[in-house]
Amino acid sequence: MDAKVSALLNTQINKELYSAYLYLDMANFYQSKGLDGFSNWFEIQAQEERDHAMLMYKYLHNNGETVTLEAIDKPGLTYNDLMDPLTEALKHEKYVTSLIHTIYLAAKEADDFRTMQFLDWFVKEQGEEEQNASDNINKMTLFGSDARALYMLNQELAARVYSAPSLVL
Repeated sequence: MDAKVSALLNTQINKELYSAYLYLDMANFYQSKGLDGFSNWFEIQAQEERDHAMLMYKYLHNNGETVTLEAIDKPGLTYNDLMDPLTEALKHEKYVTSLIHTIYLAAKEADDFRTMQFLDWFVKEQGEEEQNASDNINKMTLFGSDARALYMLNQELAARVYSAPSLVL
């Protein structure tokens, strides 16, 4: 595997684990506000991010690469209202999408077709992640100012269940 591609994937493992921390921080915020459905949604999001890190971890190992784990930064965001975590989540997903695209481009430049194929799943996943984050913002914009509608939205988000990725390495 190309050294640059390997290094970028190693770094991305850390970024995915940070994403899990960030989403747990958001879940914690909503839990403190009594919105257990919103908290559930972000707890599941954190599980997904940990799985993304593990997929990259296993991919590197399966390709004879060494994984170097780094310290995970503490999330440093402050949330002033119920919309803040939702907008920050979308911003973060767009950032992660840019990181995945950077790795994909490096793999393309190295003619690393196996890694490009591996990353195809992540490219598709990031499109879904951005759409889900955007949908949450739209729903909060529409319903968040009405207590009954907020309750219903909270119930909807509470119904989200975890589904492990089915990517074959």
